[in-house]
Amino acid sequence: MISIHVLLFAQVAVDIGQAELQIELPDNATVDDALAALSERYPSIALQGHQLAIAVNADYADIGHKLSPGDELALIPPVSGG
Repeated sequence: MISIHVLLFAQVAVDIGQAELQIELPDNATVDDALAALSERYPSIALQGHQLAIAVNADYADIGHKLSPGDELALIPPVSGG
């Protein structure tokens, strides 16, 4: 098992009620695996999943990116405004 730190921004953080959390994932987990685990626990992530930008350790990543112990996964929803 690996432990990763998850950062949540904007509406995702509001929906869940926190801006950070830790999750445990199986060895060799990918960003997609993390999103699936988070979506199961927090349905609002599932609803926004296809719109989220994903970063691992401050670099944008795709869903196939393999996660390592201690990685920081950021879920960044689209932002609009003027």
